[in-house]
Amino acid sequence: MRIHLTSIFVDDQATALEFYTEVLGFVKKHDVPVGEQDRWLTVVSAEEPGGTELLLEPAGHPAVKPYRDALVEDGIPLAQFTVDDVHAEYGRMSALGVRFTQEPIEMGPVTTAVFDDTCGNLIQISTQPE
Repeated sequence: MRIHLTSIFVDDQATALEFYTEVLGFVKKHDVPVGEQDRWLTVVSAEEPGGTELLLEPAGHPAVKPYRDALVEDGIPLAQFTVDDVHAEYGRMSALGVRFTQEPIEMGPVTTAVFDDTCGNLIQISTQPE
């Protein structure tokens, strides 16, 4: 069993696609119209184009807003991405105007930081021990 697809709710798919590709460096994989307004819109790591897809899912369901608002209020990230160097990504992304809610923190062999993805979510980045 493998993870092929996971999703993250976003307020606006076009804004999310721009942020996730131009700021975070993901690559668009699928963009298929669904209904009048929505899209089946996925991105993948530029380093693993055949890897796990992230669905930028419209946040239209009534349960999404209170759920995400509670997570943001408590400072809880909705998802985590692995990077080679949290400090370097923090510097690069901060220079691009990304707002971090947690600066890099070292916790034993793992370093983490948390940012606002401009689409209603907090996202954690981390380095993993080798």
